[in-house]
Amino acid sequence: MLLVALTLAAYAPALQAGFIWDDDSYVTANPTLQTLDGLRRIWLEPGAVPQYYPLTFTSFWIEHHLWGLQPLGYHLTNVLLHTLNALLLWLVLVRLRVPGAWVAAALFALHPMQVESVAWVCERKNVLSGMFALSAILVWPRFLPAAVLFGCALLSKSVTCSLPAVLLLIVWWQQGAIDRRTAWRVVPLFVVGLGMASVTIWMEEHHVGAAGEEWALSLVERALVAGRALWFYPRKFLWPGALTFMYPRWSVDARVWWQYLFPAAAVAVIVVLHVARRKIGRGPLVATLYYAGSLTPALGFFNVFPMRYSFVADHFAYLPMIGLAALASAGGSDVVQRLSLEGRRLGYGACAVVLLVLSLLTAHQCGIYRDLHSLWTDTLAKNPDCWMAHNNLGAMLVKEGAVDDGIAHLTQALLLKPNNPEAENDLAVAFDMQGQHDDAITHYMQALRLNPDYPNAHYNLADTLRTLGKTDDAIVHYLRALRLKPRYPEAHNSLGLALAGQRKFEEAIAHYTEALRLNPEYPEAYYNLGNAFRAQGKVEDAITPYAAALRLRPGYAEVHNNLGAALAAQGRTADARAHLEQALRLKPNYAEAHFNLGAMLIGERRLGEATAHFMAGLETRPEYAEAHKTLGSLLVEQGRGAEAIAQFEAALQLKPDDAEARQQLDRLR
Repeated sequence: MLLVALTLAAYAPALQAGFIWDDDSYVTANPTLQTLDGLRRIWLEPGAVPQYYPLTFTSFWIEHHLWGLQPLGYHLTNVLLHTLNALLLWLVLVRLRVPGAWVAAALFALHPMQVESVAWVCERKNVLSGMFALSAILVWPRFLPAAVLFGCALLSKSVTCSLPAVLLLIVWWQQGAIDRRTAWRVVPLFVVGLGMASVTIWMEEHHVGAAGEEWALSLVERALVAGRALWFYPRKFLWPGALTFMYPRWSVDARVWWQYLFPAAAVAVIVVLHVARRKIGRGPLVATLYYAGSLTPALGFFNVFPMRYSFVADHFAYLPMIGLAALASAGGSDVVQRLSLEGRRLGYGACAVVLLVLSLLTAHQCGIYRDLHSLWTDTLAKNPDCWMAHNNLGAMLVKEGAVDDGIAHLTQALLLKPNNPEAENDLAVAFDMQGQHDDAITHYMQALRLNPDYPNAHYNLADTLRTLGKTDDAIVHYLRALRLKPRYPEAHNSLGLALAGQRKFEEAIAHYTEALRLNPEYPEAYYNLGNAFRAQGKVEDAITPYAAALRLRPGYAEVHNNLGAALAAQGRTADARAHLEQALRLKPNYAEAHFNLGAMLIGERRLGEATAHFMAGLETRPEYAEAHKTLGSLLVEQGRGAEAIAQFEAALQLKPDDAEARQQLDRLR
């Protein structure tokens, strides 16, 4: 009860947090969470989600259908899973007769390094896989339940592939040897674990993007990274100061002699513990090997995306920390038991103080994950040369409309890391928002020179070219983006717009349909699909996608307008009027809605109301010659000839060859 209470109290601030980096691709902008077919894709289409962790994404799918995109539910689940993991760890260590088992579980639960795995929604994969992995250890040596739980752990996050080695370590620790029967029972687990690890490695390189210059390390350089990382986490465990979301990326140089000291010292520790095992027992060696082995997937031997900006991260140590916590608690327990009664009391008091301090640090650390502003500003305060944080903060500020501030951070990102295609792309987006399209194109092209296979830059450049009327060039880049990233609903939708602009409606409809297959809750694609049907004269076909768009976004004024016009064309005037009036409630200066409603009122011979709507529409869109001509005709019917003359003259100024407007004007004169 105390362990649960302390953990829940320490992580209470995380319940007030929102979504942060990568939570969009995992949750908030993940279309697979929205439908039953999306659940099928999570399990059967590797690449439909950022990584093949189907149990993790299934948990998100369930939550999305329970409470939508309310972050509280997702954070509460993470906190409860972490609390359960602390309890499971306590039970495991008690069963293994590790001294100080409760303290080890408390250190695991309350250490601020764990905040990244708990307060960051997309790290559900850590806490969920941890629950299954610890449960598998708890039920071992019962093979079938342990194997099922191990499979669930792998399907949550394949970093748990080291679990079979952990089971062998436990057997060796307890029995002093590994019998043949145990070894053969673990073989299938090793095979499955390596298979899932291989899938993750492939996905990291080919889907997530962990390939390129930042990952071009030799085997010796990777060993140097691993040696340094092995010492990084114990240091942070003992002194958790300046914990940050992104640590500085070390400069690795195989020619620098002192960098070899880290891996050499790590090997030396293991050798010493092995030699001393008869005197101090096998426990310290097992705990150390568990720590190093569990950390192996994140030591730099395999490409993972975070290596681009740092070789270490707090969430890498979520399960490996168990080894450190067990070592610390068992060692402390041994020391305390040798003390006098008064000394033991002081030892217990010191332990309580340590846990209290860790709880307070954890609660404070949770605040960093409150939102993206807090995350990136804290990262830059502790790691001011982090180009990725500058880049992401800049892109976020641009998206929020603080374009100048965003450009400043993006420029700094390029100063810290020249030849950075992401910063070039994001800077181009900022210039686009300021209407500086030529500058934007320059930066998009630079991004593509640096990385010709950058789908987002192709897509953004295509959007700019389409805005400038260079539709053929835009289509080339849309197609290139889709070749690089076939599951790109936004590119399909925008390509559809470009094709529709060329009146290639069937091709446009095909791309809108594909966009909706990839993201069934994409209101803009439904709207554009309806427009394409309507442009073909298929008014009845247009009504269904318009209705779908409004189901997803009831406040979509443009859809209300176009649906109203489609219903009016079918003679359903009551429904049409309701949608056109709703469009105007949502967007009072919406010229097209005024014109459409006015045209419908003309058919009902409500000329005064129709006149008012055409006048209101022309205030917003005075360059529409046809509306001036229609208004002129309305005024003539109402005997307002002088006003009508002004409207026909305006129509002819905009469209001098309009014979009907010329005839009406001559008649009035």
